[in-house]
Amino acid sequence: MMANPEKIRRLREKDLTTMLQWAADEGWNPGTDDLASFWHTDPEGFWGAFDKNGLAAVISCVTYSADFAFIGFYMCRPDRRGQGLGLRLWNSVLNGPVAQTIGLDGVVDQQDHYAKSGFQLAHRTIRMAGTVATPASFVAPADLFDLKIDDIAIVDAFEQSLHLFAESRLSFLSGWIGSEKHTALALYGPMGVRGYGVIRPCLDGYKIGPLFAQNPEDADCLFQALLARREGNPDRPVFLDIPEPNAAAASLAQKYGMAPVFETARMYRGHAPKLDLAKTFSISSFELG
Repeated sequence: MMANPEKIRRLREKDLTTMLQWAADEGWNPGTDDLASFWHTDPEGFWGAFDKNGLAAVISCVTYSADFAFIGFYMCRPDRRGQGLGLRLWNSVLNGPVAQTIGLDGVVDQQDHYAKSGFQLAHRTIRMAGTVATPASFVAPADLFDLKIDDIAIVDAFEQSLHLFAESRLSFLSGWIGSEKHTALALYGPMGVRGYGVIRPCLDGYKIGPLFAQNPEDADCLFQALLARREGNPDRPVFLDIPEPNAAAASLAQKYGMAPVFETARMYRGHAPKLDLAKTFSISSFELG
């Protein structure tokens, strides 16, 4: 009998339904359109280990370029935990052809495990949550615009010029901004986009991310505008995933009565990108960076 009869292969799109259900079971609260958006970013970036009962462990390693990739969805089916299967899958993917720099937002108690694979801590990322009403005084400014699929090149250029993401990510943005279930808004100035944000419905409430702005005032304006565009029950919670070094982001969340509910460790293997975290008021997602 084979010692390790499991089969490791790339996931098919239909397998992501199980992967997202596991994420929901773990309390990660995925978005209702995350499957389509994530798959669109890199269909080659999702891996699984299969045993006689089906999918047993999963991991994603989404590649943005030869220079940068991001790991997420590292999970094992409950009955297969503690048997080394997840580690075998991890090693299979990480020891294959991968980008020079890889990032992840991992649960804190796995930091030592990631460190053994060469990942170093960059900062904590804090999930803030709360039931937030749209302020009655909010009036959408004249320079606020809806972003559409045709705007992704402009948004990508904005992210790259201000060092908001490690790499160009046109494929991700075309799914994120292009989703009918997402609302994406931008503030424009004389030099073009000066900030933008996306709100999406999740299994529980709404997540806002990314929320990028050049100053706290614009971030606050975008935050209120996105709240105002929610569909459904406004009493459902709202979530922001903020990099801990951005004190202004924490102040924005606290202003609206939000409190920390979860944290991750942002870690990199390879040269950590030099990102302007002062302009990052919420990252896009724990799974794709």
